Amino acid sequence: ADGELVQYHYGLKDLVTILFYIFIAIILHAVVQEYALDKINRRLHLSKVKHSKFNESGQLVAFHLTSVIWCLYVVVTEGYISNPRTLWENYPHVYLPFQVKFFYLCQLAYWLHALPELYFQKVRKEEIPRQLRCIALYLVHITGAYLLNLTRLGLILLLLQYLAEFFFHMARLVYFTDENNEKLFNVWAVVFVVTRLFTLTLYILVIGFGLPRVESQALDPERGNLFSFLFNNILFRMSVLLLVCLFQASVMWRFIHFQLRRWREYWNEQSSRKRVTAATTGTKQQTKPLKRDSGYHENGVVKAENGTSPRTKKLKSP
Repeated sequence: ADGELVQYHYGLKDLVTILFYIFIAIILHAVVQEYALDKINRRLHLSKVKHSKFNESGQLVAFHLTSVIWCLYVVVTEGYISNPRTLWENYPHVYLPFQVKFFYLCQLAYWLHALPELYFQKVRKEEIPRQLRCIALYLVHITGAYLLNLTRLGLILLLLQYLAEFFFHMARLVYFTDENNEKLFNVWAVVFVVTRLFTLTLYILVIGFGLPRVESQALDPERGNLFSFLFNNILFRMSVLLLVCLFQASVMWRFIHFQLRRWREYWNEQSSRKRVTAATTGTKQQTKPLKRDSGYHENGVVKAENGTSPRTKKLKSP
């Protein structure tokens, strides 16, 4: 009927849908690589290391920008930003609107497609562990939000995470084109700190204060409620909050350590430049121009300006 609201639930058929969109993601990945990144790489003439990082950042910039716009549209149209109480009200959120379910399936498909792309892109062996760790973290968090019925909270957290990642990879692209331009890294640093604070605040607000106020939800497989009863246990909630705080603290510590190392390298470079400039200036001051003798040289003999020899003539005796 017109106006009827249709909602969806997760199930085994999601695996077939995810498999289909994995192939779509591989095709889009190849299109971006061939028609955009390869053409730019030919002009920049980057080294092999920078070439690999440029391709990685270029692909992630396209993905993060698309995901930020899409995720922002979903949370605005569903009213998750205008009314934050919807993040925990009527929990568990077992049944999902189409656009929310479709967004999660596409996100899982993209990060699963990144696994075969490691082979197709011929990623260096040194880079594979880092990229595998990143892919695994995204898959665990997105799958956890999808199966634990925390899809609304997951949307806001993905929006914050993708926003910070977009500025980081955009800053890397600008840096590869012009190594003297690092302004976007400063913008990324500010956005990163703000998003970490919002992320931690949302976790504490929803898991620590919002979910305990919800009426207790018992295990109900027929209704699809398989995991919601876990959040009724205060020990489970506190364990989740503790893990979240420790993880965010480790991320912030790595970020601060990276920024301190970056500033230290910058100041060392500036001080070395000053020393080189001072040494060059001192050398120029010590080097004085040689004074030419009065007169000029002709066949190795110094002659006076009037053409006479500077040597005194001997007078002959009469």
